[in-house]
Amino acid sequence: MKIITWNCNGAFRKKFSQLESFDADIIVIQECEDPKMSNDKKYKEWASNFIWIGDNKNKGLGMFCKASVKLSDNNWDTNGLKYFISANIDNNFNIIGLWNHHANSPTFGYIGQFWKYLQINKPLMTKTLITGDFNSNKIWDKWDRWWNHSDVVKELDEIEIRSLYHEYFNEKQGEEEVPTFYLQRNISKPYHIDYAFADKKTFKKIKNIIIGQKNDWLELSDHMPIIIEF
Repeated sequence: MKIITWNCNGAFRKKFSQLESFDADIIVIQECEDPKMSNDKKYKEWASNFIWIGDNKNKGLGMFCKASVKLSDNNWDTNGLKYFISANIDNNFNIIGLWNHHANSPTFGYIGQFWKYLQINKPLMTKTLITGDFNSNKIWDKWDRWWNHSDVVKELDEIEIRSLYHEYFNEKQGEEEVPTFYLQRNISKPYHIDYAFADKKTFKKIKNIIIGQKNDWLELSDHMPIIIEF
């Protein structure tokens, strides 16, 4: 199985073909249009098996699967947090696609949104993979917060869900050598803020992880896609 997560930086209807060569089973896209509301015929045809959420039809969170994949919305409670899709794949495992927002929260923006989501849905997170744009990194931890990036990683580890990138490349949180994001598409401002976490028992063997290179993707988005193969 192959899974991709990518913040496409909008206009996904013009970019989805760039991912076709990877032949992914599941694709999680941030900042994409709602296929149901799109006037682009090719995009609507391509998005035949999907779940999409958002407040703006031009910029939301989408999960797209091959036609052969059984995609079922879990409808786990979000309590208004932004943005999370929980789904079941082939009656076999759960996947959470996310796009962490500031959400106009004075306290619980970005990783705080996921921390809250985790408190609500943690008991349901069996056989689960979590992937998307977290907008977070250990380098931005604040010592007086109990829900910073490191705390979230710790809580996930307590339910045996670990970061696939860090396991595969044997790197530590906050010391990532490969960026997933270039602020304002400036190559001198690289950050690692997109992740995939997965249950240790269900997703034992990682065959390959590829992070897109800036020379190939920076014209399309400020984020690089992450391609994971099991």
